[in-house]
Amino acid sequence: MTAASSKYADFEDLRRKAVALRREGLSRRQIRDRLHVDNNDLLNRLLEGEPPPEWTKRPNAKDDLRDRARELRLQGWTYDRIQAELGCSKSSISLWVRDLPKPERRRTREEASEIARRGWESTLRRREEERSTVKRTAAEEVGALSERELFLIGVSLYWAEGTKDKPHARRERVVFVNSDSGMVRVFTAWLDLLGVERERRRYCVMIHETADAGDAERYWGDLVDVDPSSFGKTVVKRHSPLTNRKNVGTDYHGCLSIRILGSADLYRRIEGAWCGIVGAVPISPTRNRA
Repeated sequence: MTAASSKYADFEDLRRKAVALRREGLSRRQIRDRLHVDNNDLLNRLLEGEPPPEWTKRPNAKDDLRDRARELRLQGWTYDRIQAELGCSKSSISLWVRDLPKPERRRTREEASEIARRGWESTLRRREEERSTVKRTAAEEVGALSERELFLIGVSLYWAEGTKDKPHARRERVVFVNSDSGMVRVFTAWLDLLGVERERRRYCVMIHETADAGDAERYWGDLVDVDPSSFGKTVVKRHSPLTNRKNVGTDYHGCLSIRILGSADLYRRIEGAWCGIVGAVPISPTRNRA
């Protein structure tokens, strides 16, 4: 058997396995993890012509809403009342029922205003439900992370948020500062993956003077599993009384700075890996046109 025919046979065997898993109801993510296929182009070829299982499809309630809106309009309901009932926007209702006769106005301006208010509240609730559903579905689609995926995520995260070396100011050191607890969790997991010892990690809280610095230190200490008494001196940002800050309230904990001692080599690895990521991105055919 030639190398070409062997490669074709391997692909066909892998495709049979992928198709079988798809027909069992597995998602693309689950199939990819099961078969260890990290290349999306290859996964597309393996699953070509196979429809996704029903459970991965987002439900489309627009058709049902449209039918119900038309039914209510034919009963003489106004846009405001339909909006209050269904929780959809007036622009959608208008599009759905614009060919139907307009009902006679039978209520006072105050009554109409109250219905409009209830309709807007219903719309906001519906939007929040849709927002939560989309985010929950997206979170479930992620599944388990491989070490390679975590490595690439960590490199990208650092290059977006970490301190970088400049030609005019050589700073080959790893310093990551962020106020997002999720980003800090991912970054520390990435450090663990790379084997960066905890003894080399130095922490420091950066926070506005009007916030509770002690509470912030305890918050970040719990998150990274470090006694806050070992943190460096907290950096307090001073500002004028006229400063109109938006990041206030009990959820505000300032930023956590994570500095890695002796990190020049680690920084060079990060920069090199980032260059590798950029170089691996396919160039669009349109950019090759003369």
